[in-house]
This record gives sequence, structure tokens and C-alpha cells, in this order.
Amino acid sequence: MNVSTPLAVIVLAAGQGTRMKSSLHKVLHPIAGRPMLLHLLGAVAELAPAKQVVVVGAGREQVEKAVSGKGVDIAVQADQLGTGHAVAQARDALAGFVGDVLILYGDVPLVRAETMRAMIARLHGADAPACVVLGFRPDDAAAYGRIIAGPDGRIERMVEYKDASEAERAVNLCNSGLMAVRSDDLFALLARVGNDNAAGEYYLPDVVMLAALDGRASAVIETAASEVAGVNSRAELAGVEAVWQAQRRIEAMRDGVTLVAPETVFFAHDTSIARDVTIEPNVIFGPGVRIEEGAVIHAFCHIEGAHVGPSASVGPFARLRPGAVLGEKVRVGNFVEVKNATMGKGAKANHLSYVGDATVGEDVNIGAGAITCNYDGYFKHQTIIGDRAFIGSNSALIAPVRIGRDAIVAAGSAVSRDVGDGELRLVRAEQFVKPGWADRFHDAMRKKKEAAKAGEN
Repeated sequence: MNVSTPLAVIVLAAGQGTRMKSSLHKVLHPIAGRPMLLHLLGAVAELAPAKQVVVVGAGREQVEKAVSGKGVDIAVQADQLGTGHAVAQARDALAGFVGDVLILYGDVPLVRAETMRAMIARLHGADAPACVVLGFRPDDAAAYGRIIAGPDGRIERMVEYKDASEAERAVNLCNSGLMAVRSDDLFALLARVGNDNAAGEYYLPDVVMLAALDGRASAVIETAASEVAGVNSRAELAGVEAVWQAQRRIEAMRDGVTLVAPETVFFAHDTSIARDVTIEPNVIFGPGVRIEEGAVIHAFCHIEGAHVGPSASVGPFARLRPGAVLGEKVRVGNFVEVKNATMGKGAKANHLSYVGDATVGEDVNIGAGAITCNYDGYFKHQTIIGDRAFIGSNSALIAPVRIGRDAIVAAGSAVSRDVGDGELRLVRAEQFVKPGWADRFHDAMRKKKEAAKAGEN
């Protein structure tokens, strides 16, 4: 159903999150490298809302900084008096707004835009419900509020667990807390909500029963429990992360990516992987990674802020840091680290190398243990290596330095001056050879050791 009514979104984020035991605001703890709140607002953005309001309490400065520049208004709930009271704090921010209002929770980050659309569409159904509540059926209903509804989804009663009867507690349709309601109904109903309940709080779900007293029914639609999983502790944070990762792995394989051991691969929220990419076990992606078609990421790699070109090979045990750009058919092998460096088509650094703040040309070979010395203790400097250059094993390129095309740097060299095209640069101390010296040394030391033992006896 196409709905053109303006939309406002209220996100509740005023909880203190004491069970997280953290100085970081609860809703800013990351899922897949992105704060929970920003996950939710990313889904909200797909609905192009006219207004977005985040209700904050303790730690408001952190939340305000996180949403700065994202078109979000801030409302403050100074006292924690319940969810109904929290929503009421958004009244001023929505003054003059006429349309639909979607109420979400900052610590429930996995709600999909499709589900939000379904709630709004149901609000505009032929029976025009006063409110639409998002329900779910968990394996263990525990202390969730219950929804008593008919076969058609019409809500007969909503009750908090603390106030529920045994019969009501036996119902497994639970209230996620997410709700859609028209703006001209929301604050009028909230003004009538009281706190005569076991917790002495103003409950948002009470607006459903208040509307019923006016002869207006509300409706429930259902979603999977995993989509509305909330985060109140580190254990729950890990659980939601696991749900997100499992979904992302399925998406990757559906899109043509081979995951040899899916459960061991961890994606970031923005990881982009083309088809026919193979990812071996125990690979971790941080934010800002793009992998192009045909690339292979071998086991035990950590990749963040990097672009891996088509048919490139990375690892095993490689680390790509922000700014790493690998061209077509580049090979970065075991225990190689690349940072803020571009490697041209066919370039190779197969083992035990560090390539930082560098431009590496096409078909360059970087030998084992070779490094770019990019930092002088105060500033970073660039190393430029021309096409087809050969950098011998255990060489140190001391930046700023330029290695020319087809040049050869001999193994064990410490290069501090530019190397011209086609040149050989060999920087080693003179080798001394003393025939028989080692034999004489060993003989003398053995005799000395024998004499010491004789003296002890």
C-alpha cells in the first residue's frame, strides 16, 4: 500500500543503560562497527521522514554528537517516568506536525524499513486503527508485556507483565514497544495516561486501551523476535551482533560470495563484496571495505578501510589498514601489512613485509621482510616504487624516497636516496673473512670451560 502522509519518527534513547556498565551511552554501542542508534536511523532514512526526534536523558551530549548533522531533533526526558512520559517529551519538537508518527527504541537496532512501512500501511488500513503495535512471539515470553488480540489482529487488551493475570501471562504474543499512531491522536491520548500501576510509571501501551474506551480499535502486526531484540547488557549486545552477522552472511552467499566457514567471518555494516569472491575462515572486516570480483581473501586476515581489486589475493594472516588499495591481481601474502598505500596491477608482497604511505607500481616484487620506513617520529613520508622494480628481501626503503622503473634494490639494503630507472642499488657494509678464526675461538672457549669445571671440583 502506498502511503503519502508525512511521517515523523520518535526514537526513545533516554534509558541509563546501567547493566551495560559503560561510560558509553547504551545506544552508541556498536553492532558491526556502527552505533546501534545509527543502524536504526539508517533504516528510518529509507522512509524519508519529515521529522526525526531522539528522546535522551543521561549522557545526552554523547547522543547529540552522534546524530549531529543528520537532521535529528533532540528532546530531553529529565526524569525516567516511563515510556509514555518519554514520548510526551517530543511534543514540542513536533509542534505543528500533522501526519503519522512511528515510535521506535534506540536499543532495538535491527528493525527493518520494510517492517516500519508495514506498520504505517496497517495504520492506513480500511478499518483505520487508532494505533498499530508491533508484536512478536519469543521462545521465552519472560517479563514482556502481553497483547491479547483476535484472529484479525484487533487488539482486545494490552497489559504489562507486572500487571497481568496468570491467564494473560500464558499468552505468547508480546509487545515490542514499537508503535505507529497519527499525530493528532498521539499527544491527546498521552495526556490521559496515568501511572496507577505496579511500577508507578506512565506506560505508552496504555494509549491503546484509552483509544478503545473511545470506541476506536487498534491492531497488531507481527514480526520475528530476532528483529525486535533489545540490548540492555553486554550479553544481549553480543546476541544482537550474532543475529546481524548471521543475516549478513546469508546475504553475501545469496549474492554469489563463497564463505568457506561462514560462522567465522565477521562483516562491518558497510562491507561491499562482489560476486565470485572467496573468503576463507576467520576473516574480519572493519568499516570501509570493498572487495571486487574474483578476489580471494585467505584465512586469518583483518581488513579495514581498504579496496581490494579484481582477482587479487590477500593473506593468509595479512592486515590491510585504512587507505590500502590493491589493484588487479595484486598478491599480498602472509604477515604482510599495507596501510595508506596503492599497489598497482600484478604487484606482489608475498610475506613478512610492511608497505605504508607508498605508491607501488605494476608488477613490482617486494621481497620477504622488506619495509617502507615511513615515519620519522614526527611526520609520515611517501615511498614511490616504479613499475617492475624488484625490492630484495630484508630491505628498508627510508622515506621520502623514489625507486625507479625496472630498478633493483639488493637484499639487505637500507635505501635513503632515490634510485634511478634501471639502476641497481646495493647498500651493505663490507664483509670480512678470517679463515680458521671460528675454529680457534671454539677451541679456546672449550679449554676455558673445562678449566672452570676442574676448579669447581
